[in-house]
Amino acid sequence: MFIGRERELETLERCYKLDSFQMMVVYGRRRVGKTRLIRQFLQGKNAVYFCGIESSAEKNLEQFSEALYRAAGATELELPPFASFQAAFSYACAQAKKNKLILAIDEYPYLAAGEPGISSILQNFIDDEFSQTNMMLILCGSSMSFMERQVLGYKSPLYGRRTGQMLVMPLDYLDSARFVPSYSHADQAAVYGMTGGVPRYLELFDTGKSLRENVIDLFLRPDGYLFEEPSNLLKQELREPASYNAVIEAIARGASRMNEVATAVRKDTGAVAVTIRNLLSLGILRRNSPITEEKNTKKTYYSFADGMFQFWYQFVMPHIYLTQTDESEYLYDEFVAREMPRWMGHVFESMCQSWLTKRSKARKTPFVIANMGSWWGTDVKRRKQAEIDIVATDGHGDAALFGECKFRNELTGIEVLNALKEKAGCLYSFTSRYYALFSKSGFSAELRQRAESDSSLLLTTLDDMYDEV
Repeated sequence: MFIGRERELETLERCYKLDSFQMMVVYGRRRVGKTRLIRQFLQGKNAVYFCGIESSAEKNLEQFSEALYRAAGATELELPPFASFQAAFSYACAQAKKNKLILAIDEYPYLAAGEPGISSILQNFIDDEFSQTNMMLILCGSSMSFMERQVLGYKSPLYGRRTGQMLVMPLDYLDSARFVPSYSHADQAAVYGMTGGVPRYLELFDTGKSLRENVIDLFLRPDGYLFEEPSNLLKQELREPASYNAVIEAIARGASRMNEVATAVRKDTGAVAVTIRNLLSLGILRRNSPITEEKNTKKTYYSFADGMFQFWYQFVMPHIYLTQTDESEYLYDEFVAREMPRWMGHVFESMCQSWLTKRSKARKTPFVIANMGSWWGTDVKRRKQAEIDIVATDGHGDAALFGECKFRNELTGIEVLNALKEKAGCLYSFTSRYYALFSKSGFSAELRQRAESDSSLLLTTLDDMYDEV
């Protein structure tokens, strides 16, 4: 079952329809669905699909030859492998001159590891031969650092040859819900939070089981698919996973600023900065700054960007003993279920921002949102720290929408609105001010009555976010 990716498919189709040579670079973290996207795009088209393997240049060339022969209607049993990659590319070029051809090379970093000169070989063919055809070349890879430096980077032989690039991101909360259609909206939100919208993880959820059963089977049992997933991903992407694991653990335990993380792992900030930078590029961590002070490094802190990593380090890593002593059900009931509403707070905030973005594109917000994030700082008037979950602005400095997100099992009341307005007073430069409250469980009668007479107040429930985008 292929779900979502309408925008990505549209981009690929637009590139395909151009009557000239095109080179599209597709990359993104592992399990995010790049291969499924490419295969979906290739359906019904004259295409060669080849996936690099962790093996020798000879073995890769053999399988590349087989893919070329299959696309041409021959079988690998009839013809021997090509003598070289140059010969294979010449064959592909000849096919492209007969009929428009897509040449898709998946896991390109594996091919490059087996044949280090492949990028230079491709460069020569692009410049001298492929450019004379309307072939579409797709290079795809999961190694984020390799694709950004060795394919897109200015030191790469392929630099400047690409005509398009696509960073494939996880699915949003709406597409994620389509994997578990029978679940309640609250459970769909939880699934989105703990998978981070990664299609491979979403596919693992069995809708014939409850959320509790799925989490226990996938995360909390030693034989579960996701039990060792963070460790496996770190080993695949990094040379020294242990040092990266230490930084991630420190952040999971509450060390959010650079100096705090350095102290926790007992390393100097320079070394930690390199580690964090790599974790940022992998999409495991994110850098956070107040929306009005994005260049203020003193207020910068780091948090999880990857939902699966955050869930694992929050609930599995601290309780490994319980998983190893067959106490997975106890672990879920005593820790996961009890802490889930609080843990879902940050997930709900990202969902609310996504909902506002979609509404803005549909011109259903008070103004077109040009920038959005969170804000925190000192409330000088009241001499205390203040935080605002969402601040969305129009880009001109005139209008702002201030939002508060409550993922809890009781109704949200008028006191939440009053507190939001008080905190929003710290950002006094905006002349047009709007307020948005998001609630998992709904709103009090008093607050709903206020919204009926106040056009600057927007009330949105979790159900609304799934039903009324």
